[in-house]
Amino acid sequence: MCKFQQYYQVCFTMLADIIPTHQAAQWLLTHIDRLLDHLGLDRAKGVEEWVYVAVIVAVALLAGWIVRRCILFVAKRFVRLRDSAAGRLMLEQHLLTKCSHVIPPLVVLALLPFAFDTSSPMLRLFRLALYVYTVVVVAMAVCAVLTFVWTRFDEKENTNNLPLKGVLNVGKGIVWIIVAVIIGSLLLGKTPGAFLAGLGAFAAALMLVFKDTILGFVAGIQLSNNDMLHVGDWIVVPSTMANGIVTDVSLTAVKVRNWDNTIVTLPPYTLVSTSFQNWRGMSQSGARQICRSVNFEAYTVKRCDDDLLQRVSAKYPKMKAFIDRAKSAGKVDYDPGTAVVNGTIETNLGLFRAYMCQYLLDHPLIVTDQQILVRLLAPTTTGIPLQIWCFTTTAWTAYEAVQSEIFEHIAAVCGDFDLRLFNYASGMDTETVEMLPADSRS
Repeated sequence: MCKFQQYYQVCFTMLADIIPTHQAAQWLLTHIDRLLDHLGLDRAKGVEEWVYVAVIVAVALLAGWIVRRCILFVAKRFVRLRDSAAGRLMLEQHLLTKCSHVIPPLVVLALLPFAFDTSSPMLRLFRLALYVYTVVVVAMAVCAVLTFVWTRFDEKENTNNLPLKGVLNVGKGIVWIIVAVIIGSLLLGKTPGAFLAGLGAFAAALMLVFKDTILGFVAGIQLSNNDMLHVGDWIVVPSTMANGIVTDVSLTAVKVRNWDNTIVTLPPYTLVSTSFQNWRGMSQSGARQICRSVNFEAYTVKRCDDDLLQRVSAKYPKMKAFIDRAKSAGKVDYDPGTAVVNGTIETNLGLFRAYMCQYLLDHPLIVTDQQILVRLLAPTTTGIPLQIWCFTTTAWTAYEAVQSEIFEHIAAVCGDFDLRLFNYASGMDTETVEMLPADSRS
């Protein structure tokens, strides 16, 4: 017997000293002898041993059942009186039931030595099997406690979005690794240190087998410590097909539900080793950016004449004040720190820029405390780009509706400023030219 097994035997001997197992064992043996006499069976040594084993197993199961029922009765009364969320969760996860499974093997181990001689091989075999079973049951109870603790943390508002499931999986993995080491030590009759030393030759193979688990564990710690990812975040990973909401973060996988309801599974270390876009900041700010441009035909840009200014003033009353102020001051002051109308009356495009700025300021769904900008980009072969830069609601449907409304409005009113959107030549352009008189074609 190795020192490790001797340590276990010492522990259970101490348990036997605390519990009056000797008196209980003698009482059981006496009644077993009487039972065999009553049944007319031979009181042979082997028969007594097996009957005794069957009886103590039944007693152990009965003791476990009684203790479990008593604990559950007290726990239910406590939850009913205190209305404790932790108590309700404990009952829902059957935590006490799983922990009470430790009792039967302890009872059997305490009474078993009285059934066999100390040198009996059956005693060593039964004891080894009970040691292994006890270790497994204790590990299951520890895992149940870890699950309970994780669930309690996951229910809290300030931690429910953290990727703590990976930490839970790591904890369970460590528990079962310890169990495997202990069971291997018991079966081989070695100490855990000697058993681990013997596994040194297999270290490379173990690293290969658990590569994803190890990388996922390290990546999970980095994601959690740097607050890079929460459950419920909208992320985009350019190197993959992931573009949606994070639904689960575990030790070996991050699940993302795309907008078409497909599921993309990524290893956690992918999010650490490559860049990805997290839209959490946008959601928390409550404003999403609109940044889109539209191109105008360069030849339609011209100086503003009195006729154009009068037409715009008459049709758009809010522009009249801007035009009058521009005429009197010669320019329009623009303070970059405030959202004011910026533009010019020198050209129809500058006038239209001022109009769109006023339009965005008056729009009920545009966030006015964020940057509002209407600017010209560098001219291209497809015209002069006019870019709209503003912020609106984060609700996707409303966001798309506002964005579409803005550019539909641009397409509808740009003609009032003698501007024309750029469009590649099509059959309609050819038909229009052919309908014109010959002397007006150019």
